Amino acid sequence: MRFEVFLMIVAMGAVTYLSRVIGFVIVRTFGVPRAVARWLTYVPVGILTALIVPTLLIRDGRVQIGLGNHYLLAGLVAAAVAYKTRNVFLTVGVGLGAVMLLQATGFGIG
Repeated sequence: MRFEVFLMIVAMGAVTYLSRVIGFVIVRTFGVPRAVARWLTYVPVGILTALIVPTLLIRDGRVQIGLGNHYLLAGLVAAAVAYKTRNVFLTVGVGLGAVMLLQATGFGIG
């Protein structure tokens, strides 16, 4: 490996490490303002939504909303189970079962 590449890897690692350590030091020293802490509670929901919604709605590069989209139907079933039971394992199981059932019956766009 060339020395320049090695030096670049070490520098990128140092910058990454220092940026995280500086953040921890600032939080430890000054704390987190209440507004920021409240805002941070929405980050996981936003990330999950950004990951799940495109998977449910986009088929073959186009938005598919309707009864033919079995991923959307299974997602709606899973969302109802999650809302009613608040059980992650049951939600995932029912969602997977719904997708498998819809695929097995040929319902939807697959």
